[in-house]
Amino acid sequence: MTAPGLFLSRLRLTDFRSWRGLDASFDASLICIAGENGAGKTNLLEAISLLAPGRGLRGARMGELGRREEGAALPWAVAGRFETRSGPMDIGTGTDPEGHSERRIYRLDGQALRSQALLAERMAAVWITPQMDRLFQEGASGRRRFLDRLVWALEPGHAREVAAHDNAMAERNRLLAEGRADPAWLAGLEDAMARHAVAVAAARRALMLRLNAELAAGRATGAFPAARLDIACPILVALADTPALAVEDALRQGLAADRRRDAAAGGAARGAHKADLVLVHMPKAISAEFCSTGEQKALLVSVVLAHAALIAEARGFAPLLLLDEVAAHLDPARREALFAALAALPAQVFMTGTDLEVFAPLAGVGRLFSAFDGRLVPSG
Repeated sequence: MTAPGLFLSRLRLTDFRSWRGLDASFDASLICIAGENGAGKTNLLEAISLLAPGRGLRGARMGELGRREEGAALPWAVAGRFETRSGPMDIGTGTDPEGHSERRIYRLDGQALRSQALLAERMAAVWITPQMDRLFQEGASGRRRFLDRLVWALEPGHAREVAAHDNAMAERNRLLAEGRADPAWLAGLEDAMARHAVAVAAARRALMLRLNAELAAGRATGAFPAARLDIACPILVALADTPALAVEDALRQGLAADRRRDAAAGGAARGAHKADLVLVHMPKAISAEFCSTGEQKALLVSVVLAHAALIAEARGFAPLLLLDEVAAHLDPARREALFAALAALPAQVFMTGTDLEVFAPLAGVGRLFSAFDGRLVPSG
């Protein structure tokens, strides 16, 4: 296995979630953490995810992240030392020391970061959590967030486009709801929505095409089922045979014509938010929503493995893979296939589970830890 280009060698936590404090060192590409429910395993993965741009694998607010004492959340901090091909790199994040409770700070090699853009160029993480078992039974918003995280890891500017679109849409919705229909102001917001919506849709399509090519090649997914991503999106349908600028113009005109209807409905009927991710189980030629829970988990693993390989090729380093209870719902054959595929990836992987024996086949190639009583203890 090629050495990972992004390797977390030390993790320190201070008053983060259930962890009063932690100073852990890692010297392997495969890290397996076992412990009972409530031992803090997912909290550890969340801490690592927060060293990348974004709100982490739970999407939590700042006030939810600090360890609680007497009903109040304490200031918290997470710090990681990474080994990269260009040398060591230190990333830290946590509570703003100036007391802004909902403001999170970042430091890169000791220097404060005003923007996450630079961090996005240096650090990436993708994850699978038990909550994603419901990804194909619930609404489209969760699937869009999953898709956008995949895009963001390859195109850091994508997050700005999504945020700009959503901010313009929220402001337009507010003005329409209040009956403050200043045509010039609404036109400006609709112009922003149209421009950013087309950019978001195009980036999603580009990721879909690249990822489908990687999935079809099967280089990283091993024995996992072949999968294909589709995106149901009117903007993408238009972009298939119409220049982007013309699609923007049509979207602006449509938004202007829809003002009365959108005001009554409480939201825009057009935009980047009108998209859904469809994941297809290729051997069975069926959508993931009709697959078993185990098959859905296997499809998600296929996507994440292919995505990690794609990032490694495009950016020179693979993202950290954070796999929470990933062995759940996988039969022994698929579990063995997962371990083989992970061992072959040029990526560092953190896995959790309740049973240490599940990870026994990795004892010779990875490091096994037990989490209990607020401690992380090497096993074996």
